[in-house]
Amino acid sequence: MRAPFVSFRYGARLLALKVLTTFFLVSVASAQPVVVAALGDSLTAGYGLPQEEGFVPVMEDWLQAQGAEVELRNAGVSGDTTAGGLSRVDWTLTDDVDALIVELGGNDLLRGIDPAVSRGNLDGILQAADARDLPILLVGMTATGNYGPDYKAAFDAMYPELAEQYGALLYPNFFAALTALEDQAAARREHMQGDGIHPSASGVQLVVEDMGPQVLELLERVD
Repeated sequence: MRAPFVSFRYGARLLALKVLTTFFLVSVASAQPVVVAALGDSLTAGYGLPQEEGFVPVMEDWLQAQGAEVELRNAGVSGDTTAGGLSRVDWTLTDDVDALIVELGGNDLLRGIDPAVSRGNLDGILQAADARDLPILLVGMTATGNYGPDYKAAFDAMYPELAEQYGALLYPNFFAALTALEDQAAARREHMQGDGIHPSASGVQLVVEDMGPQVLELLERVD
């Protein structure tokens, strides 16, 4: 007459094992880091710096120091334009990517490319991310006056306008932390590389510390 009790006890143990297994699998899944792709040019790639001192690894370290479980992938290509970014956005957005940072336009500016063309390319990139419901942080650039006021106005406006169109977060100027320094001559000496275009290791650190809160907000938008 003890068989039913044994059977019940075995069934209870089996159910408990299934519950524990499910809990373990859910815990493992929830522990996976958020994957963020950083699509950009040499500023993202970390041109002229040891790998560990580039924008992506320094930003990843900063985010993790804030308690974020994140993997930041370097999809920066030196010399890339918005057209180049558009051509590779589809294979950058692999199935495991949870969010996207877009930092492009500086090389368009250096080449004097029509802002309408640059805007169209950025629109295509944001459209690709939006189609996958990925949160986006758009990192802008501010044009100099070399090409005249109309060019500058059109170039500067495309970032905030596109960010609003797609509901993306916006960091208006990659160099904001450096241009905000009072002594610009000293800032260029201390925080820029010799080419005057790319930040030094200390410059990257300043950029990361200033942009970091926006990236944390990006992570909060991941479902």
